[in-house]
Amino acid sequence: MSFLIAFNSHANQVQGHQAQALANALYAYAANIDNLGALGPAVSRISHKHASLYIEAGQYDIVGEYLLKAMGTILGGAFTPSVLGAWSAAYKQLADIMIKMESDMLKEAGDWTSWRDFVIADVVDEAEGIKSFYLKPEDGKALPSYLPGQYISIQMKVPELDDYMQSRQYSLSGAPRPDHYRVSVKKESAVSRDGRLAPSHPGYVSSVLHEQKRAGDVVQVSFPRGDFFLDTRKTIDYPVVLLSAGVGITPMVSIVDTLVDQNHKSPVSLIHATRNTRLFAFSKHVRDLPTNHDNIKVSTFISDPNSDDEVEAKQDYDFAGRMNLDKLDKKKDLHIGDDSASYFICGPSSFMLDMGKKLESYGVKKDKIKMEIFGTSLLS
Repeated sequence: MSFLIAFNSHANQVQGHQAQALANALYAYAANIDNLGALGPAVSRISHKHASLYIEAGQYDIVGEYLLKAMGTILGGAFTPSVLGAWSAAYKQLADIMIKMESDMLKEAGDWTSWRDFVIADVVDEAEGIKSFYLKPEDGKALPSYLPGQYISIQMKVPELDDYMQSRQYSLSGAPRPDHYRVSVKKESAVSRDGRLAPSHPGYVSSVLHEQKRAGDVVQVSFPRGDFFLDTRKTIDYPVVLLSAGVGITPMVSIVDTLVDQNHKSPVSLIHATRNTRLFAFSKHVRDLPTNHDNIKVSTFISDPNSDDEVEAKQDYDFAGRMNLDKLDKKKDLHIGDDSASYFICGPSSFMLDMGKKLESYGVKKDKIKMEIFGTSLLS
């Protein structure tokens, strides 16, 4: 099953996160076997990731074979022929659903059917530990557009893993442009005890990008995917509220910049939390938005202000402390009471869950709230 190393995070496999995600997915599938509609969002999210990694239909058979063997090993005598038959049929049913969905997604990409070579055209520091990578297709062809909030996969060889490829998803961090894509990557620590980069650490690929990749280097990129997006294919005549923390601001910048490009007139609230201003990516760009656009309101929370932040508080942020929606105007900032308003949340999992629950406590309907979920937390 060496293809799993190429398509999935080596760190997630070593640390057991990939196995846990598969187990959670199987449990959710079994619990909802008579109501598969309840799994729609999770199946869509997984299928977007699989399409982004160019998973092939035949690879479902390989996973299914070893999955059933593993179940037999764990369950022992309880894994009777009838149980094996039932799970085999259930797995095939789910695999067929996902294969069909992923096949349809791949058709939407036209002739972009596999990994494509991109040149790193520029690398820009956005904040402490966050860099933007400007990626241009090596063949020079015009790039397809995408829906703001979506991501691309970046793939590269990893010598420490015998030159297996490793892939990671990164949100696109700007409005669509025909000549380049931009992703903004936070460097996660990936240093082992002996001071070297450790491929089994979850921050390995981001560390390689930050420390080893330069302008002129080539990486492989996939067609934009993801079910977290503002649907700009439809008329947007309603308020948009964007809640982010840390590097979660990257898809929010894509959304707000796209709205600016489209001359959007309805209110937009961008509410961001970060530990201090040094970690605030795109800070000047974000803070300048209300000056140039009357319909955009920006509110920022700094959880751990340093002395410089305190001196320049009025310029750099609005509130000290963690994001607290109670401090905001429910109508002007959050548009509570306007059933047409749409909400987007991106940041650490605990942050997203807390903000989602808070919005629901204000009366916002769950289907109006979208959250970006990466990693192996595929079911929520």
